[in-house]
Amino acid sequence: MSAPAAARKVSEREARQVAEAAREQHWRKPSFAKELFLGRFRLDLIHPHPLPSPEAVAKGEDFLDRLRDFCEAKVDAARIEREARIPDETILGLKELGAFGMKIDEAYGGLGLTQVYYNKALSLVGSASPAIGALLSAHQSIGVPQPLKLFGTKDQKERFLPRCARTDISAFLLTEPDVGSDPARLATTAVPDGDDYVLDGVKLWTTNGVVADLLVVMARVPRSDGHKGGITAFVVEAASEGVTVENRNAFMGLRGLENGVTRFHQVRVPAADRIGPEGAGLKIALTTLNTGRLSLPAGCVGAGKWCLQIAREWSAAREQWGKPIAEHEAVGSKIAYIAATTFALEAMLDLSSQMADEDRNDIRIEAALAKLYGSEAAWLMADELVQIRGGRGFETADSLAARGERAVAAEQMLRDLRINRIFEGSTEIMHLLIAREAVDAHLSVAGDLIDPDTSLGDKARAGARAGGFYARWLPKLVAGPGQLPTSYAEFGELATHLRYVERSSRKLARCTFYAMSRWQGRMETKQNFLARIVDIGAELFAMSAACVRARHLAASGGHGPEAHQLADTFCEQARIRTDELFARLWTNTDGPDRRLTKAVLGGAFTWLEAGIVDPSREGPWIADATPGPSEKENVHRPVH
Repeated sequence: MSAPAAARKVSEREARQVAEAAREQHWRKPSFAKELFLGRFRLDLIHPHPLPSPEAVAKGEDFLDRLRDFCEAKVDAARIEREARIPDETILGLKELGAFGMKIDEAYGGLGLTQVYYNKALSLVGSASPAIGALLSAHQSIGVPQPLKLFGTKDQKERFLPRCARTDISAFLLTEPDVGSDPARLATTAVPDGDDYVLDGVKLWTTNGVVADLLVVMARVPRSDGHKGGITAFVVEAASEGVTVENRNAFMGLRGLENGVTRFHQVRVPAADRIGPEGAGLKIALTTLNTGRLSLPAGCVGAGKWCLQIAREWSAAREQWGKPIAEHEAVGSKIAYIAATTFALEAMLDLSSQMADEDRNDIRIEAALAKLYGSEAAWLMADELVQIRGGRGFETADSLAARGERAVAAEQMLRDLRINRIFEGSTEIMHLLIAREAVDAHLSVAGDLIDPDTSLGDKARAGARAGGFYARWLPKLVAGPGQLPTSYAEFGELATHLRYVERSSRKLARCTFYAMSRWQGRMETKQNFLARIVDIGAELFAMSAACVRARHLAASGGHGPEAHQLADTFCEQARIRTDELFARLWTNTDGPDRRLTKAVLGGAFTWLEAGIVDPSREGPWIADATPGPSEKENVHRPVH
C-alpha cells in the first residue's frame, strides 16, 4: 500500500531544522534542571520551597471543596466506562461550576486559579474519572485558552476567552494520519485568500474534537508574495462550513474520551483568527506545552494517591499464610514503592507548578521531566496495584460488584494510564526533547565543530569559543559540596541524599561531555544513551524535589516526620536506579540490538513468525488523508 497522497516527503535534515526552529533558542531565566545537567546543583533555585500567596490558597481551596462535592455527587465513573461517554449533564455541570475556566483570568469570566491549584483540581477530578481530567486539561492546557493567553491579541482574548470560560469546549489539532512527532511533514494547508485563509486537510486524534466548539488548528501556509508562510496556528469555529468530524475514535482506556478524526475542506478562516505571525505555529505549540505538560503528571499524582489508598486498605484486609498480605515482604515492597513515588511525584509537580506561577525560572525542562517521570511511574504503580490485588486486579469493577465485592476498577486504571506514555510527547520523544535542551550549552559553543555543513572559518571560531568555555567549565566538575560531610546540614539526615545528587550531577555532566567528545555529530543517533542521561536527570530532580518538600513540611508543621520517611525511602530507591543507569551508559546491548533490528527488518527471521494466525483485519497501515470533501456523516456533538 502506497503512502497517503497528502503526505509530504522531507529529508532528515529538513525535519531537524523545522524542529530546531520551533524550540525556544535562548535561556532568559535560570533553570534548576538545566544547571543540573551541566553539573551545577543550584539548590538555591528551589529551596526554600516557593509558596503561593494566601489569596491564591483561599481561592484555590474554595474551588477544590466545590469540585470535590461535584465529583462525589455528580460524577458516575462506572457509567462513563459503561457508556464510553461523559454524560451531557456532567459536562454542563462542570461548565456551571467554572471548571472549564480554571486557568482563564477573571477579567474574561474565568476563575483565575494558579497553576498549582489548577493541577490540584485535575488530580482530584482525574481520580473520579480520568476521562473528565483529559477533557478539562485538553481544553485548557493545550486548547484555545493557553495559546491565546500567551500569544493572542486583545481582540482575540475578548472574543474567545469568555466563551471558553463558561460555554464552549476547545481542542488542539496538530497530529495527522501520517504526521506524529515530525511536524515537518505536516500536510494540512491554509492558503491565503483576501482577508481569509482557506484550510484543507485531515487531523487525527483530536482530543475533545468530537464535542469542541473552538479548535486550535496547525496548518501550513504556502510562501508567497506578502506571506512568510510556514506552520501557523489558527482559531477555527468547529461549526464552520467544511468542517466534518468523520469518526469518534475508541481506545484501550479513557473510554469517555471525545477524540476523533476531523476533515477540513475549503474552510474559510478570517485572518483575524490567526494566532501570532505566519510560521510561528510550532513555537506557539511548544511554548504552550512548557506549562501545559504539567496537567499530565497532575493526573498521575491523583492516580498514585488512589493506588496507595486501595493498596493500603486491601493489603490490610486480605490475609494469606496467617497474616495480612501487607506484612509479606514481596507485597510490602510494592506498597513502599507506590507511597514513596507518589510523594516524590507530587513534590515534582507542586515545585514545578509554583515556579510556573512565579515566572522567575525557565521550567521547560522541569515540566518535561515531570511529564516523563509521572507517566512512567504512574503506569508502574497501577501495574503493581493490579499485582497486589491478584485475580481481583484483573477483574472488572462491574464483575466484582456482580458477585458481591467492592467494585475496585484497578484494571481500568491500568488501561486509562497507558496513554500517558504517549500523550503530549511519547516517552521516546520526551527523552530526545529533554536531551536536546540538556546539551544546549554544549551545542551553543561547539555545535559548529560537529556540523558537517559548517565552513572551516566557522569551525575555527567555534573551536576558540569551545576552548574558552570548557577551560572554565571542566575543572568545576572535579569537586564540589557533595564531597563535604557538612553540606546541606539544614536537611538533617536527608542531606546525604542531596550530597549524592550534587556528586551525581557533576558525574552526569562529565559523562555527557565524554560522549559528545567520542561521538560528536553521531551523538544524536545514540538515542538509548541520551535516554539514560535524561532518566538520570529525572531521578536527580525527583530526589531534590522530594527533599525540599519534606524540609518544607517539617518547617511548616505539616506531617514533617512522615514526609521525612517518605523522602528518605524514595531517595534510597532512586539512588539504586540512578547507579544502574550510570552503569548502563557504557555497559549495554545497544550495538547488538541495532544489528539484530536491522536483520529483523531485512527479513532474516520471518521463519520465527511461523505457526501463528494474524487476526488483524485488512486495511492500509496509514489511512489516506488526501484533501477533499468529506464522504462521511458528521459525528460532531457539541454539548450545550
